[in-house]
Amino acid sequence: MNGLKAGLKLCLPTEVQWEYACRAGTTTPFCWGDQIDSSLVNYDGNYPYSDGQRDEFREQTVDVKALPCNDWGLYQMHGNVREWCQDWFGGYPSGPVTDPQGPDTGHDRVLRGGSWILHGMHCRSASRSFDPSYRRYNTGFRLAR
Repeated sequence: MNGLKAGLKLCLPTEVQWEYACRAGTTTPFCWGDQIDSSLVNYDGNYPYSDGQRDEFREQTVDVKALPCNDWGLYQMHGNVREWCQDWFGGYPSGPVTDPQGPDTGHDRVLRGGSWILHGMHCRSASRSFDPSYRRYNTGFRLAR
């Protein structure tokens, strides 16, 4: 893709970049606060986050701009499809670190954001998972510069 336009430098975001963009300056579980519902996030509303109310389960992806963006103008950071990150899956550093990097090698890449088929807890800004490197119906990607 970078070869399509001179000077274009795109990549998958690191896990840290992804979470920073998702949070959009917030410290709560979701960029909108402590709870979500189906007017904000496309997820399996039969299984809400924490003590939230059961809600709609759309059973498919929705258009990117179908739901509100975060305060930085980014759409669907929570739910819809899980997103690949550049980092290999591994443990977090034990102390504070500025712009931590994931492991140099590994077997699985980090996925962030939850998806339309996952429970509300998987859509939190800090939620992370991993999966073998193959295509799935609820997984996608977002590019960073």
